[in-house]
Amino acid sequence: MTETITTETAPPQQLTVAVLGTGTMGAPMARNLLAAGGFAVRVWNRTRATAEPLAADGASGADTPAAAVDGADVVLTMLYDGDAALEAIRAATPALRPGTLWLQSSTVGVTAVGALAEHAAQHGLTFVDAPVLGTKLPAEQGALTILAAGPADVRAQAERVFAAVGQRVLWVADDGATGAASALKLVVNNWVLTLINGAGESLALARALGVDPQSFLDAVAGGPLDSGYLRMKSALILADDYPASFTVSAARKDATLIAEAAARAGVRLDLAEAAAERLRRAESQGHGAADGAAAYFASFPGEG
Repeated sequence: MTETITTETAPPQQLTVAVLGTGTMGAPMARNLLAAGGFAVRVWNRTRATAEPLAADGASGADTPAAAVDGADVVLTMLYDGDAALEAIRAATPALRPGTLWLQSSTVGVTAVGALAEHAAQHGLTFVDAPVLGTKLPAEQGALTILAAGPADVRAQAERVFAAVGQRVLWVADDGATGAASALKLVVNNWVLTLINGAGESLALARALGVDPQSFLDAVAGGPLDSGYLRMKSALILADDYPASFTVSAARKDATLIAEAAARAGVRLDLAEAAAERLRRAESQGHGAADGAAAYFASFPGEG
C-alpha cells in the first residue's frame, strides 16, 4: 500500500502597511493593497479629510504619521516631494521599529534621496528607493511600474506590496541610497514632459496658424510620430477639460528636479529648463491643480 503524503503551504503572514500620503496616487495604491488581501492598511494624510474615504474600503485612519506606523511592517510614502517625505518620516520615527521596511515612492529627485536614506540608516530602517511610473488611472488599475533600488534580502517582502499596486517591478540597484531608481524616474519624466509640452505647443501653433488641430492628429496617425500620450493629452486640450492625473504643479516640480540634476551632473538640458519655465507660467495663470496638459495655456500669456 502506497501512502500519499500531502503538504500544505501556509498562506503568507499578513503584513501591516502604513501609507503616508493619500492623494492622487497614494489613495488608489492603498485601495489596491486592501483589495489584494493579506494586508492591514493604515493611512495618514496631512489633510485628514483626504484619507477618510479609505475607511469605507477597510483602511484604518490615523491623525499622525506616528500613529499610522505604530507596529507596521512596511511604510509606504507617497508624498509631494522630498521635504514632505522627510517631514513625515521624522514625525513617524519614534513609533517605528528597527528593521521596518520603508518603500519611498514619492518623486523626490536624486539629491533628496540621500537625506532620506541617511535618516533611515540612522534609525535602523530598511530603505528602498521605489518611485513609480504611471498616473492616476494606472494607479487605480494597479498597473504602475515600480522602479526599485534596495537590498536583495528584503525584495520578497517589498514585492508583495509592489504586486498589489503595480504590474511590473524593475530593480536597478542593491542600495537605495544611491538614488539609482530616482535618477531613472527623472530620465523617464523628462521624456513625459517632452511629450506633454510638445503636444501643447503643437496644438497652440495649429490654433495660431488657423490649422484644424484634428488635421495635425490625422497627419501623424498610425505612424512613427504618433503616440498614445499625444492622443491622451490632445484630447484634454481639445475638450478644454483638464481632470488631473499629473498636475501642472507636480510637473513643474519634476521639471525643476530634472533641470537641477542635469546642472549638477554638468549636462545642459535646454528643453528641460524651458519646460520648467513653461509650467511655472501655466501655474501662475491659475492652472496648477489642473492636468499637465493645461500647460497649453502657457502659449497664450494673456489667457487665464
